[in-house]
Amino acid sequence: MALRSALLNVMVMAARKAARGLARDFGEVEQLQVSRKGPADFVSAADHRVEKLLVTELRKARPDWSFRLEEGGDIEGRDPSHRWVIDPLDGTTNFLHGVPHFAISIGVEREGEPVCGVILDPVKDELFLAEKGGGAFLNDRRLRVSARSKLPDALIATGLPFNGKEGHDLSARELAVMMPEIAGIRRMGAASLDLAYVAAGRYDGFWERGLKPWDVCAGIVLVREAGGVVTGIQGTGDPVGGGSILAANDSLHGALKTLLAKA
Repeated sequence: MALRSALLNVMVMAARKAARGLARDFGEVEQLQVSRKGPADFVSAADHRVEKLLVTELRKARPDWSFRLEEGGDIEGRDPSHRWVIDPLDGTTNFLHGVPHFAISIGVEREGEPVCGVILDPVKDELFLAEKGGGAFLNDRRLRVSARSKLPDALIATGLPFNGKEGHDLSARELAVMMPEIAGIRRMGAASLDLAYVAAGRYDGFWERGLKPWDVCAGIVLVREAGGVVTGIQGTGDPVGGGSILAANDSLHGALKTLLAKA
C-alpha cells in the first residue's frame, strides 16, 4: 500500500498496543471479572482496560479531539469537529464464550462524517484500515468489494436481536424474505468485522438494526473505500447514527434493499 498517513499510523499503533493485552485476556477468559450491563449484554474488565489504553494513546497524538466511547460515553474536546469513535472490544459475547471472533474498532469522524477507520482482529492478526480517498487495505493488501451481482450467489451477513432487545419479529420477517433468495446468511456477532468482510469481498452484503456509532464508524469507511455502498436499511438516512445499516456492492445493494422492504 501507499505510505500510511500520520493519522493512520497513530491509530494502528494504538490498536496494536491494546491488542496485546486483549490477546492475553482472551487466553485467560475464564478468569475475567464480568459484570452485566443489560440482559445478555456483557461487559468485561477487558473492555475497560482496552478503552482506557486507547484513549490515553490517541490523546497523546491528538490532545484536542473529542471521543465517543462504547463504555465511557462522550468526552468533549477543544476540537469538536474531530472525534474518535471507539469500540474497544466488538464481539464481547464471543470473547467471553471463548469464540475467537472479535475486534478493536477505531473510527474518526470529521464534521460528523466517517473519514478514517482501523479494525484489528487480534486472534487472526488481520488489520483492516482505510482513509477517505486513500483506499481500503487488509495487512497492506488492497481491498475491493465482491463483484457478485446475483442474489442466488450472494453470502450475506446480519445481526440478530437477543434477550432484552427489541425487533425479534421484524428480524424473523427479514430472514424469511432473505433466506429463499440468497446463497446463505451468517450471524457472527461482531458488526465491525462484518463490515470489514464486506470490504474484503468475503461477504457480499451486510444488514443490521439497533447498532451504535462505535459499531460501524470504522467499517463504513472501509466499505466505501473498497468500492461499496453503505446506507440505512431503507436506502437513505445516516448509517452511523441512524440505528440501521445496509452495506453491499453497487450491484446488490438495491436488490437487498428491495427484499428487506418486503419485511
